[in-house]
Amino acid sequence: MVSVSSNSVQTITELAQKVRDAAYQLARTDIQQRNQALRCAAKALRAAETEILMVNANEVAKADVSAAFKDRMTLTHERLEAMAKGLENIAELPDPLGKELASWDRPNGLHFKRVSVPLGVVGMIYESRPNVGADAVGICIKSGNGIVLRGGSETHLTSMAIHKAMQQGLIDTGLNPDSVAMPPDSNRQHVMDMLHAVGVIDVIIPRGGYSLIKFVQQEARVPVLAHAAGLCHTYIHEKADFDKARSVLVNAKMRRTGICGATETLLIDQAIAGELLPILVSDLQKLGCRFVGNQAACKISQKIERASDEDFATEWLDAVLSVAVVKDIDEAIHHIVKYGSGHTEAILSEDDKSVRYFMDSVPSAVVMRNTSTQFCDGGEFGFGAEIGIATGRLHARGPVGIEQLTSYRYEVYGDGQVRA
Repeated sequence: MVSVSSNSVQTITELAQKVRDAAYQLARTDIQQRNQALRCAAKALRAAETEILMVNANEVAKADVSAAFKDRMTLTHERLEAMAKGLENIAELPDPLGKELASWDRPNGLHFKRVSVPLGVVGMIYESRPNVGADAVGICIKSGNGIVLRGGSETHLTSMAIHKAMQQGLIDTGLNPDSVAMPPDSNRQHVMDMLHAVGVIDVIIPRGGYSLIKFVQQEARVPVLAHAAGLCHTYIHEKADFDKARSVLVNAKMRRTGICGATETLLIDQAIAGELLPILVSDLQKLGCRFVGNQAACKISQKIERASDEDFATEWLDAVLSVAVVKDIDEAIHHIVKYGSGHTEAILSEDDKSVRYFMDSVPSAVVMRNTSTQFCDGGEFGFGAEIGIATGRLHARGPVGIEQLTSYRYEVYGDGQVRA
């Protein structure tokens, strides 16, 4: 257990309180001001490109990390431009605030409304990718929330330079820049202090590896929106279209193997496994995939190694696929319930009744039909961007965009009624 420094807590508390005060003002701005702030932030990012890329190059050169980690740290002109365009895309989305979600009248004449409002202050804890900070700030500005950012220590100066540009966007629009804040140093104690900042930070959203997510979930006193793992399944039902199954599975597994929406386990009905599984294995093996599977799968293809129970609970994040031949749809559902992480599952089937049964039975945040699990992404959902993916049962589930960073209040309209 990490001890809590009273000085550091005070610093984070004061920082978050300033954000809270500024966010209260931001929540009352109109959508034109918030959209303009996003466009100005994009302009400020482009104007600061030389400085940001220089700082980033120095941090990447000094970092004693793997090549893959360095790639995640690295910003380029193209990546910076994508960040700026992402902010402009968020500006084009509808206003998530002040929406009438429901309304009704009572017999006593009272009129009730449920209206969307910001959550308040978001604490964003992320690791190697500095672009995450810009996405998060954009989503929070649009949804009227304040944000406290804590990026990875390896790219702290890069994140600070991006943070400065985000604040400039608010300043250029005449808004309070304090709604976006970042601790001035990369002290690891800030993470724990943010997790304990009850009353000034309303929700923590971590973005990073399994160990970071689990640490945040175990230590936080503030509510958390997160997913600990992306153990996604693709189930090929006996009434699947084989051509669709081949193309969808290749994309779901191999498009990008290291993202949380990549399929990690293939479930296939025994009625079609003898014919289809060898074809699927051949398709994927040509792309460098290897396989582990249950006994039934190994009997069908010698290219599949025998899987352990632990293998089916593993998020590979690599060109490895767990394979289980199942008796029927109920066994497939049982497997997902036992081993899944609640992220995304897909069924490939042309039978409407079976699809409905599967979707009603699987407890995951996202369930798909005849498409790739890699579509579990805020941009693909039409959210503009995402600040994370949530697999919990409370509040937001699936990709977390601007709509998911709102709550609601009840407005009650009367005409002098008093309660008996």
